Amino acid sequence: MRYQIGPKSYAWPGGARLALSVVVNVEEGAEANILDGDKYPEPVDEMGIALKRTMRNHGNESNYRYGINRGAPRVMRLLAKYGIRTTITGCALALERAPELTREIVRQGHEVTSHGYRWAHQFSMSEDEERAYIRKAVDSITQSTGRRPQGWLSRYLTTDNTRRLLIEEGFLYHMDDFSDDAPFWDSHAGKPIVVLPYQLDNNDMKMWSEGSYTPDQWLKYAKDNLDWALAEGEHEINMMSIGLHLRIIGRPGRIWALEQFLSYAAERAARPGGVWIATREEIARHFAQQVPWQA
Repeated sequence: MRYQIGPKSYAWPGGARLALSVVVNVEEGAEANILDGDKYPEPVDEMGIALKRTMRNHGNESNYRYGINRGAPRVMRLLAKYGIRTTITGCALALERAPELTREIVRQGHEVTSHGYRWAHQFSMSEDEERAYIRKAVDSITQSTGRRPQGWLSRYLTTDNTRRLLIEEGFLYHMDDFSDDAPFWDSHAGKPIVVLPYQLDNNDMKMWSEGSYTPDQWLKYAKDNLDWALAEGEHEINMMSIGLHLRIIGRPGRIWALEQFLSYAAERAARPGGVWIATREEIARHFAQQVPWQA
């Protein structure tokens, strides 16, 4: 058990007590669809309706299109308003199919990291299939954005090979971990990778998975998380992440909650010893500089 009451082993830039990572998942257009060769349509739905037949779910396809058509402009405007640079966890195919959004992401200076080639599970892939899948995503994102992604986030489930393959492919960091509130090192065959834990409890996806979960509840939870982690940051190294989806938080009845959270976080970022709002790549590189890898 770790209980730190003495001096911290390293600090965030500017003496900040908390590193905040805003993560925007861009999955729309990369979800399951029989037009792309899938057996079943995408099961994750605003209404919780999962079809188990080989047929198109036109209604749910339009749910995802909404994320690009209306959700994305709302989210991107708020990020620009508050001057917040995020990490875009992008499915490569989604970025290919939404070139205007991809150009705006690049124009605003957000980091784009890989969320796979498609919004698909990779747990059933063989090692060779998974390696090819990772490389395909990297090549596509590099082509779409002009820069190679430095991190990786799977669609929740991974294989025993995933992290090793990411290390072999030269990734800086891996997000598929929920075990801590601070970065740490992992390695394979003497080669390291930074593990940047992700938080599912702050994720707006809960407003789809649990229909009674309201934007008010999501906002209160996120602000409470920030306040506690910030106060604890006096003696602990803390990192907070907040996960967003264009088709979810980008609705008129929810976007206000994101604006209130961004305003709340930005105000605390302006205080001495407050919040450092950073991309995940910035956090990983700062950690690697402060805590060099030792084999």
